[in-house]
Amino acid sequence: MRVVIQRVSRASVTIDGNIKSHINRGLLVLLGIEEADGQEDIQWLSNKITQLRVFNDDNDVMNLSVKDVGGEMLVVSQFTLHAKTKKGNRPSYITAAKPEISVPMYEAFVEQLSKDLGKEVQTGEFGAHMDVELANDGPVTILIDTKNKE
Repeated sequence: MRVVIQRVSRASVTIDGNIKSHINRGLLVLLGIEEADGQEDIQWLSNKITQLRVFNDDNDVMNLSVKDVGGEMLVVSQFTLHAKTKKGNRPSYITAAKPEISVPMYEAFVEQLSKDLGKEVQTGEFGAHMDVELANDGPVTILIDTKNKE
């Protein structure tokens, strides 16, 4: 699993002109799923994201997690995070999981995040064309890949 995490003051997903999801202070998580991902990736990544200390404490030091600040989360599926650009100019998505694998994984990830966060996690709509708007707070943007755990 590969994610781009952005600390936001607000974020939303609009589909066909209708707002599907909206959060205030919290994390926007763009999620890419590979065929090789499994339950271990879901658990490790969910724990990592909910414990990630990217919010400022009283001393203006990034020392608090989204849980610590009572923040919200919005997860958007984004297979393009697994784009391969080595050959030519048209990205290949050969390692991105097909919907029959990625949809249940996406749903399980959102469920695990909700459990770890202790509140409902907002989502986009898998496979839909979405307009994602955000106000990146900081900006703070973190990349995590469960295959190299950096």
